[in-house]
Amino acid sequence: MARYRCNSCGNLTRFDVVATRKTRAFHHFSLGGEESVEEVATLEERIEEVSCRWCGSSKAVEPIGPAALSPG
Repeated sequence: MARYRCNSCGNLTRFDVVATRKTRAFHHFSLGGEESVEEVATLEERIEEVSCRWCGSSKAVEPIGPAALSPG
């Protein structure tokens, strides 16, 4: 997961992230019909938009740090 910085206001901590994820999950149902989800694996993730929670900008937000350099 990337960290972000807003170059408009300097925010480093609060962002709204819109992402599309493709996951595989093990769903376990009890005999009474109650569901619990276990072993969730993310197969694919695409970040659609990141906007600053402080100033609302999405154009001034950029990824920072080592996670920003890794693919995916």
